[in-house]
Amino acid sequence: MKIGSRIQEEPEKEVEEIEKVIEVRRFQPDKDIGLTKEQVAEHMMARAVNTKVDSSTKTAKEIIHSNVFTYFNLIFLILALLLLIAGAFRDLTFLPIIIANTCIGIFQEIRSKRVLDNLSILNAPKANVLREGEIREIAADKLVLDDVVIFSAGNQIPADAVVLDGEVSVNESLITGESDEIIKRAGDTLLSGSFIVSGKCSGQLEKVGKDSYISKLTLQATKSKDEEQSEMIRALDELLRIVGIIILPIGIVLFIQQFVFGGMSFQASVTSMVAAIIGMIPEGLYLLATVAMAVSAMRLAKQQILLHDMKCIETLARVNVLCVDKTGTITVPEMEVSGFEPVGSENKENVHQMLSDFAANMETDNATMEAMQEYFQESTGVSAERVFSFSSETKYSAAVISGCNYVLGAPEFVLRTEYAHYAEQIEQYSLKGYRVLVFGIYEGVLDGRPLMDKVRPLAFVYLSNAIRKGAIETFSYFAEREVEIKVISGDNPGTVSEIAKKAGIANAEKYIDTSTLETKEALYDAADQYTVFGRVTPKQKRQLVKALKQQGKTVAMTGDGVNDVLALKDADCSIAMASGSEAAAQVSQLVLLDSDFSRMPSVVMEGRRVVNNIQRTASLYLVKNIFSMLLAVFSMILMLDYPLEPSQLSLISMFTIGVPSFFLALEQNKDQIKGKFMSNVFIKAFPAALTNFIVVSGLVMFCREFHVDADCVSTSCTILVSIVGFMVLYRIAQPMTTGHKILIVAMIAGWLFCMLYVSHLFSITSISRQCAMLMVIFAIITEPVFRYLSMFVEFIRKIAGNINNRFKR
Repeated sequence: MKIGSRIQEEPEKEVEEIEKVIEVRRFQPDKDIGLTKEQVAEHMMARAVNTKVDSSTKTAKEIIHSNVFTYFNLIFLILALLLLIAGAFRDLTFLPIIIANTCIGIFQEIRSKRVLDNLSILNAPKANVLREGEIREIAADKLVLDDVVIFSAGNQIPADAVVLDGEVSVNESLITGESDEIIKRAGDTLLSGSFIVSGKCSGQLEKVGKDSYISKLTLQATKSKDEEQSEMIRALDELLRIVGIIILPIGIVLFIQQFVFGGMSFQASVTSMVAAIIGMIPEGLYLLATVAMAVSAMRLAKQQILLHDMKCIETLARVNVLCVDKTGTITVPEMEVSGFEPVGSENKENVHQMLSDFAANMETDNATMEAMQEYFQESTGVSAERVFSFSSETKYSAAVISGCNYVLGAPEFVLRTEYAHYAEQIEQYSLKGYRVLVFGIYEGVLDGRPLMDKVRPLAFVYLSNAIRKGAIETFSYFAEREVEIKVISGDNPGTVSEIAKKAGIANAEKYIDTSTLETKEALYDAADQYTVFGRVTPKQKRQLVKALKQQGKTVAMTGDGVNDVLALKDADCSIAMASGSEAAAQVSQLVLLDSDFSRMPSVVMEGRRVVNNIQRTASLYLVKNIFSMLLAVFSMILMLDYPLEPSQLSLISMFTIGVPSFFLALEQNKDQIKGKFMSNVFIKAFPAALTNFIVVSGLVMFCREFHVDADCVSTSCTILVSIVGFMVLYRIAQPMTTGHKILIVAMIAGWLFCMLYVSHLFSITSISRQCAMLMVIFAIITEPVFRYLSMFVEFIRKIAGNINNRFKR
């Protein structure tokens, strides 16, 4: 046999086929003996071991590399080296921000990776393997090809196997999405990732390690999603990309213009060029976004929510479609008895007591009987003479109590020919999402074999998976915020629809069986028209997510099974339950560690707080960037010296941008996110940036005409830009709460302290009377210029909005 890693191709051919061929000798071990030590050693030498596949997520080394070696870090490094060469050490004040930004990004990514890795270790499966006639428990990743493994109720199958002996009932919901139990007998295949519900069997491992089904899907699912970014991060990346292109020619031209044509010294030319470039790079904005998201990540971690990717906080706050599965999201995996209905004239109290006595005498070897014992607890204490546990072959369990033969099981197998008389009543419950069992008295002799004689039914017991605690409130929360819910399940669509109705999901009556949809076009149309999708294959789940995204929706998806991972990978925001498969947790951006879906509103609130606050404070940073770019171009065109130094820009940024923005970014903010991130930021920033440019360029021109000293001009420009900065801060901080008032007063006090007592650190000098008079004049006109420019920009925005609305109609 050829063992290797061959990743199955998707129809879209997104994953390249990889094949590594190793010749391995196969064995046919005795089902009662298993492999010998020599055979195990031979398979280990051939690497035919059930080794856990390495996921395609980043290693710690790759995380550090991707955060350190970036384009802008290279730019900042070059600028720092130039300043060091020029001897301008005090102008290196921008470096701590860059280092902090990098460290926070590395810390959060590594922290998320470690939590996921620890989750994997805690959930590491064990297996009972038969070797040389002895059963021993070993780690699942120590199993080898052809090992004989003993499977019993509750075990998860660690590798693809074939049943040798015995019979088990298997739940393959994590693989196929269908919660129906499947009977597996000798010769049948057991897929890795599925669970044994009841029964016992021995199986020979056929595919291990990279060759098993779950390993192939894990590799395919955990491919990096770096190309997918949230709107805010995309906007910031685009801003940085544009700035990255512009700063190089501007920096070179500005240096040449000042050093060659302006006659400035090398140190002065470098300092001016660095000041212009630093002013154009929003280095603090990225740090602000990183810190705000990191704080949110810590807050959510306290609520047992792990962020594998911090950017998903924003995405989830923007989603308008949430795709959920039935089991694990809407309902709990455990069964519960919803009630029972006596047949005919049977007394309900008497039947309840009979059922209690019956349940009390049965073994809790399956989820159904656990639910029965939980519900029927009024036993008289009578002991059964004989007990027959549930058999997947006969589909019933039975007990002889006080001479009566009681049976409980599937109606089709218990009632047999009499089933037709009760079919309508049974199907009514089935259509409501219940699993129906019949309880009755058998008129023959119980022997554990299929029933042959008549059964007199006493009651119908109906069971269901309970609605998760908090699910109704959670879905109501999303409905109030106009987030559309799509239920995607492998189960019967009618059953799922009824459960969705109980959970309070809007339009749950609109359901469809996706097995009837034969084309992508039909699936695309159905994605918009229906709420509940039943009999969905893993491939169709992925297609549904893609169809919704193609319709302009921002899609979030929850999942817990291997069958969900490809769809999770394609969703804008992916959420996994930690109680589900490891592959789902690896591929998802967000993991609910306690598998509590009711945590979702907390994530949305965090997302809104982060996006709204960063959007509000980002305009502070953009003011400096736009102004610096305009001033740099102005200086080049008119062959003027750049009037500001890096240390002065650091002073301005500290008190009008950096410190206040971090306080504002961490405030509570539950407002709905409206509009596009960058357009909202630009509208607020542009009037202030233009005001800065007008007053500073005007002051520079007048000072040049009056031959004012360059140091005086530089200090005066610092004061003017600071005044406009505080005006913008006042507007951004609305509504003006007590906390905001204290913040603004503290920033002004801090700025004045630095101007007066540590002025030498920021290149602040005393100014002449002539320069002071010019500065006062320009300071007075800043307020009306800023006010009228803001009104003009708002007027243009409204006109553009009206034109856009007309075109949409």
